[in-house]
Amino acid sequence: MERRRLATIWLGGCSGCHMSFLDLDEWLFELAQHIDLVYSPLADVKEYPDHVDVALVEGAVANEDHLHLIRQVRERTRILIAFGDCAVTGNVTALRNPLGAPEALLHTIYIERAEIAGCLPHAPGIVPQLLDKVQPVHKVVPVDVYLPGCPPPAPRIRALLEQVIAGEDIRLTGREMIKFG
Repeated sequence: MERRRLATIWLGGCSGCHMSFLDLDEWLFELAQHIDLVYSPLADVKEYPDHVDVALVEGAVANEDHLHLIRQVRERTRILIAFGDCAVTGNVTALRNPLGAPEALLHTIYIERAEIAGCLPHAPGIVPQLLDKVQPVHKVVPVDVYLPGCPPPAPRIRALLEQVIAGEDIRLTGREMIKFG
């Protein structure tokens, strides 16, 4: 059986989907026999590699760094999976959208409501520029599979990854595989 090149990506979100991934517990040892984890916040890899078989993308696209990375991920990945409700719909990350332009929001939070001398977070190359609107992944690049859940439970993630390992077309059927929340 051919080893798959797997990446996990964390955009704008809480990392709950990655925590749920880690809830696969002992099955992670079996998974490691079938995949090479080539990019992840769980590994110290700085550049997104070429020729990735499957990417689990957690979170919504909220800033310029996310935008650059998700385009790179799509270009270099065969199967892109929107991993969790933020990636699928924008969910909690997109709650800032009705509040208006990011500059006004940042000014309110960091200047007007600061308890001590407030200042805007600004460090080019360190603090990425916020996008005007937070977007779910499919609004920016094509998505091949949607894995809903906030976060998706470990059994759902395992069922998906078992299909990946087997080289099968990914099919999520039944209420327990496709419900949100």
